[in-house]
Amino acid sequence: MFAISPVQSMLFEEKTIFVKRDDLLHPDFSGNKARKFYHFLSHDYDHITQLVASGSAQANSLYSMSVLAKQQGWQFDYYVSHISDFILKNPNGNYAAAIANGANIIDVSQLNQGHQYQQMHLDDVVQHIVASDYDNEKSLLHIPEGGRCEYAESGVGILATEIIDWVILHKIHALKIFLPSGTGTTTAYLNKQIMQQLVSKNIKGINIEVLTCSTVGGDDYLRQQFSQLVTPEYFPTIVNDGRKYHFGKLTQRCFDMWQTVCRSGIEFELLYDPVGFLVLKHYLQQYPQWDGDILYVHQGGVLGNQTMLPRYQRKFGHTE
Repeated sequence: MFAISPVQSMLFEEKTIFVKRDDLLHPDFSGNKARKFYHFLSHDYDHITQLVASGSAQANSLYSMSVLAKQQGWQFDYYVSHISDFILKNPNGNYAAAIANGANIIDVSQLNQGHQYQQMHLDDVVQHIVASDYDNEKSLLHIPEGGRCEYAESGVGILATEIIDWVILHKIHALKIFLPSGTGTTTAYLNKQIMQQLVSKNIKGINIEVLTCSTVGGDDYLRQQFSQLVTPEYFPTIVNDGRKYHFGKLTQRCFDMWQTVCRSGIEFELLYDPVGFLVLKHYLQQYPQWDGDILYVHQGGVLGNQTMLPRYQRKFGHTE
């Protein structure tokens, strides 16, 4: 369904690293969303008439799911904890594109039980709403926030195969794969699939380690997310730079890093990638003796820059 995404090299912190260009997989299903939603695109879901999901009003998954729902002819209800006044008055990016595709975006704080819902995690709110407000569960597909479900593994497994094939082709013996995590779904399944495929294919003499960092809630939160998907032996290695990042918070450090990596000629997105590269920079400084290869997995999402970049520009000034 998707072509194999290319791998490009770039100079980062005076070291040549590789970038797996999953952002080029498909204009509507780029990056990890292409991997996570591959199952739904490649299997028969004729019995489904309605899709329900949740997350941020600017989430990359919102747009991809709106395309999925439009293609399949499903009604799409998407729940968010809030929608900023700025986005409501100036719809753009993933939010505007999803609405154009027919998404029904619902602010739970504006519902009758909005005050009660404020005390609950958004996933729990949506599970409650699905159980109480939707009639025919057999025709309903509910995808948890960030696509965190077992169906994501099949598409991520294809990513693992592509990486292993690339490693063998280029005779790489030691590789660290790096990608930042939100819910941790991609990293958990990627690490599991790589470990299992190396064993099942009897591939020896290759050392591959999956590294990730938390962009939401810290390392303990990320381990908790992993535990809902895989057993501990498949947990990726979590690294950090000693700082706690608040998801979506604008910082000069993140903005500077984003501008730096975009000078490579590859556009990265502004939510996850700046944190990812800041932590990767710290990691490389900690282990200057590492002489293996680094593969950074580009997880797409650059459509979200249409709204994130103006926010950064208003706060810190224009890009170079």
